[in-house]
Amino acid sequence: MSFDLTPTAQTPTTKPYIAFIVAACLILMVSMGIRQSLGLFVQPIVLSTGISIAVVSLAMAVGQVIWGFAQPIAGLLAERYGVRYVALLGLLCVGGGLLAVPLWHNATGVFATFGLLSAVGAGFASISLFIGAAVQLVPEHRAGFISGVLNAASSLGQFIFAPLVQIFLSMWTWTIAAASLGMIALASMPLLYWVTGKAVQSETVSPVCCGVAVPAEKVGFRHAWSSRNYRLLHLGFFTCGFHIAFLVTHLPGAVSMCGLPTTVASTALAVIGVANVIGSLLVGKICEKVAMQKVLGSLYLIRVFAVMFYVFAPKTELTWYLFAGLLGVTWLATVPPTAGLVGGMFGLRNVSTLFGLTMLSHQVGAFLGAYLGGLAVEFTQSFDWMWWADAGMALIAALASFAIVPQQKEKTPQTIS
Repeated sequence: MSFDLTPTAQTPTTKPYIAFIVAACLILMVSMGIRQSLGLFVQPIVLSTGISIAVVSLAMAVGQVIWGFAQPIAGLLAERYGVRYVALLGLLCVGGGLLAVPLWHNATGVFATFGLLSAVGAGFASISLFIGAAVQLVPEHRAGFISGVLNAASSLGQFIFAPLVQIFLSMWTWTIAAASLGMIALASMPLLYWVTGKAVQSETVSPVCCGVAVPAEKVGFRHAWSSRNYRLLHLGFFTCGFHIAFLVTHLPGAVSMCGLPTTVASTALAVIGVANVIGSLLVGKICEKVAMQKVLGSLYLIRVFAVMFYVFAPKTELTWYLFAGLLGVTWLATVPPTAGLVGGMFGLRNVSTLFGLTMLSHQVGAFLGAYLGGLAVEFTQSFDWMWWADAGMALIAALASFAIVPQQKEKTPQTIS
């Protein structure tokens, strides 16, 4: 995949790729930090508007799917217009959507702002876009670690924004709190000046990933989907999306059902964020030495253990923080090995679009996790059965990941339309 990363007239060609990485990290802290904290708005919306939790959950679930659809589209647009302009459009959608909340806060407005505009924006300024560009800019042997760094930045954003959103909600109405997040998104746009660089890998050289030389040609989805390994990645990421979205959307409600204060929810989300900074950096390094499918499967098994720990432990503040820490180590740490496996199968130039498509599967699962969680509360007044479903999904993801055989070279035709 070829991204428009040609320096502009204002950007010297000697600018090192580190400037791109730093700018991308800061943008991801904002876009992903905002997105991962939107679940904190569910209860305030329900309490202040009278909209049912099932409807609000559906709006959040729709946002999950749209976020997934936006990412492969962002990858394709980046091929033609460049990463900078796609990310700019993303930040404008996030900022504009959330700024519109005070003017449009009925059920239709919740769908349009939280479910559509902010979701499209977060998808256009997402980790798959920046990872797809970064792996072409950095030296090949650093690609896994840099993916971990970008992932860690996303998690650090959650660590910052979860308590920040809780502070905003305690000071203002939920509509003003949402608009404040929109202003922060727009204020991050000057960082796009540094979203440019000079690739250090030749497009004509076949990269080596997971010990396998892979072709550098453009690979279409039809060919990619014919690979058993790629389908297993989709299955694993689908189940990953289910349990992650369930927790992002309904963790505050689950905390409330335990009779604990709202600050426990925001603190737990912050713990998840900081734990995943550690997890992402560690996984990025581990992926340079250990087979990525084994890393990925192990992360999902940790999630199974974390959910089972929560199910059987007393529902105290300490339990929530320990659960958040266990889960946080794996939260977005699944991204570097998944993106690395895609690069290993089909070449680094195809990472952004083909990894973006795995994120689409992730978000279809996310739709079900977010929406079914709301239905569970609506009809049973409990999340109990969702926790068991959550653990089961994580186990399926682990088994699918361990079944991947990355050393088997994917046969790629010389020319793919």
